[in-house]
Amino acid sequence: MRGAARSVGRALHLPVTGTARGIRKATHAHGAGESGLGKLIELHAVNGAGDVMITVALASTVFFSVPTDEARGRVALYLAITMAPFTVLAPVIGPLLDRLPHGRRAAMAAAMLARALLALIIAGAVASGGLELYPAALGVLVASKAYGVVRSAVVPRLLPPRFSLVKANSRVTLAGLLATGAAAPVGAGLHAVGDPWPLYGAFVIFVAGTFLSFTLPPKVDSAKGEDVALLAAETHTRGGQSAKAPQASQASQASQQDPQDSKDLPDSKESMESMESKECRESKEAKRPGLRTVGPAVTHALGANAALRCLSGFLIFFLAFLLREHPLTGESAAVSLGIVGVAAGAGNAVGTAVGSWLRSRAPEIIIVTVVAVVLGTAVVAALFFGAFLVAVLAAVAGFAQALAKLCLDALIQRDVPELVRTSAFARSETLLQMAWVFGGAVGIVMPLNGTLGLVVAAAIVAVGWLTTLRGLLASARHGTRTRPRVA
Repeated sequence: MRGAARSVGRALHLPVTGTARGIRKATHAHGAGESGLGKLIELHAVNGAGDVMITVALASTVFFSVPTDEARGRVALYLAITMAPFTVLAPVIGPLLDRLPHGRRAAMAAAMLARALLALIIAGAVASGGLELYPAALGVLVASKAYGVVRSAVVPRLLPPRFSLVKANSRVTLAGLLATGAAAPVGAGLHAVGDPWPLYGAFVIFVAGTFLSFTLPPKVDSAKGEDVALLAAETHTRGGQSAKAPQASQASQASQQDPQDSKDLPDSKESMESMESKECRESKEAKRPGLRTVGPAVTHALGANAALRCLSGFLIFFLAFLLREHPLTGESAAVSLGIVGVAAGAGNAVGTAVGSWLRSRAPEIIIVTVVAVVLGTAVVAALFFGAFLVAVLAAVAGFAQALAKLCLDALIQRDVPELVRTSAFARSETLLQMAWVFGGAVGIVMPLNGTLGLVVAAAIVAVGWLTTLRGLLASARHGTRTRPRVA
C-alpha cells in the first residue's frame, strides 16, 4: 500500500515539478539566470497574473452585473473616481521613484503588498456593496503603474552579456502576457464560485510577489553612475545652482592656478564668458517640450507610442459597451468581448515575439510602418464596419503597440546616455500610461455607433502618425549612417 501511495504521489507531483523546471529553464536561458533577469521575468509573470485576477473581479462587479445603461454610469463613475485622480498622480510617480534609486526592490515589494491588501478591501466592498471599492481600485491602479515604472528602470541593470535591451524587455513582457492568459480562465472559474474569490486569489499571488521582489539581485538597488533625466520644462538648476556650475567652477579654479599653468588655458576669461552665454542659451532651449536629455528620435517615438496607447484605452472602453449593446453577428455579448480580447492579446504576444526576433538598423522605420498599418486598418474598419474587421483591428492594434514599445526601448538604449537611462524609462512609462487614461476617457463618452467610433480611433492614430512621421524618418536617415545597429 505504501509503495502504491508513493507511486501515486510521484505521478501527481511530476507534472507540477516538471512544469516548474521547464518554466525556470525558459526564464533563465541565455544568461538570464546568472544576471538576475530570469527572476525579474518570473516576478513580472506573477504581477500579470495578480492584475488579471483583480480585473476579472472589477469587470464582473462594475460592468457585467447590471444592465447596459447602468453599467455605463458605473464605469463612468469608476473612471471619474479612479482615472481622473490618476492623471494627477501619474506625473509624480517617475520623479518620486527617481529619489529611491537604492530601494527599487523595496518599492516593487511595496507595490505588490499594497495590491494584496487592497484586494482584500475590494473583496469586502464587493460583498457589502460599499463605496470603498472606488478608492481601493484607484490604489490598485497607482500601485500597478508604480510597479511598471520601477520594472522599466530595473531592466537595464539586469542585462546578460550580449543581450540587447529590446530583447530583454520582450522576454519580460511576453512572460506577463502568458501569465495573464493563463490566469484569466482561473479568475473566471473563481468568480463562478463567488464574486470575492478572484480577489482572494489576487491576494495570494501578490503576497508571493512581495517575497519574490526581494530575491532580485542587490545590484537592482545600486544607483552607481546614474543621474536623473529631467523633463524639458524643468530648468537646468537645482537648489539655485546651474547644472553647468561644476564645469564653470573647474575652469575658474584652473584660471587661479600657477600663472605658468594658465598659459595652457588661453583666453580663459573669454572661454568662461562663452560658457555662461552657452548656458543661458541652453536654459532657454530647455523649455521646449520633451525629455531634455534624450535625442529627437526618442521624443518622436514616444509621441507615436502615446498615440497607440491612447488608441488602446479608447478601444477597450468603447468596444466593451458597443459589443455589449450590439454583439458580433450570431454571438452573445460575453463571447463577442472574448473574441476581441483574445484577438488583441494574440496580436500583442505576436508583436512581442517579433520584436525579440527582429533586427533592424532603424527602429524609427518600424514605428512609422506599424502606426501606418494601424491607421489603414482603422480606416478600413470604419468604412466597412463588421465583426471580422473589429477583431482584425484589435489584433493589429495589439501587435503594433507591442512592437512599437519595443522599438522605443531600443531607441532609449541607443540614444539615451547610460547615466540617465533608467530615469528616462520611468518618465516615458508614466507618459504612456497617461495617454491610455485619456483614450479611455474618450471611449467612455462616445455614442455607441461603430462607424463613428472607429473614425475617432483612426483620427487618434492619424494625429500621432502625422506629428511624428517627419521627425522619425529624419532620425532614421541620419541614424543609419552614424549609429550602430540595434538588435
